[in-house]
Amino acid sequence: MSRNSQALRKLCMAALFAALCYVGFTYCKIDIPVGAEKTAFHLGNVFCVLAALFLGGFWGGMSGAVGMTIADLTTAYVTSAPKTFVLKLCIGLITGLLAHKVFRISQEGQRKVSLPVATVISCAGGMAFNMVADPVVGYFYKMYVLGVPQQAASIWVKIGAVTTAVNAVVAVIAASVFYLALRPALKRSNLLPVVK
Repeated sequence: MSRNSQALRKLCMAALFAALCYVGFTYCKIDIPVGAEKTAFHLGNVFCVLAALFLGGFWGGMSGAVGMTIADLTTAYVTSAPKTFVLKLCIGLITGLLAHKVFRISQEGQRKVSLPVATVISCAGGMAFNMVADPVVGYFYKMYVLGVPQQAASIWVKIGAVTTAVNAVVAVIAASVFYLALRPALKRSNLLPVVK
């Protein structure tokens, strides 16, 4: 397969994952009102992490960043769009770094641990970042960018931290299961992207 066709395939898969991130956030969520703001239990992070496992950190992160930012812009979360772009990109970068550079899940003979263990740890690394960064960045973003009073921002952070933790656990479990189930089929059909 030529380099151009590999790049085109990766771009198409990134677009597919961006669409899945959009759908996972827009249609597979439970909104929780927090004063004038909202937080949500959603499945968008599942596809962001899954994209990083299949496509690598950059393309996986961009899939999550683009898909979930568009979801924010087209729903009641429009003020969170800049924060979402940065955080979802970082989730993908961290998950991809762990999966492909540390554990080498794409390289059959060079893995340091078993594929299931590497997959779960990689997903957990990206989501652990989000569990810390989302409330912290959200707190300062709401106070200094959106002008939300400190007390309201701190209440939002506490409730948002709970939803972020639940979303993280769901994303680690679901993305790991999906990756381990889909990887053999994609490999057999020669559709598994090459990540270096």
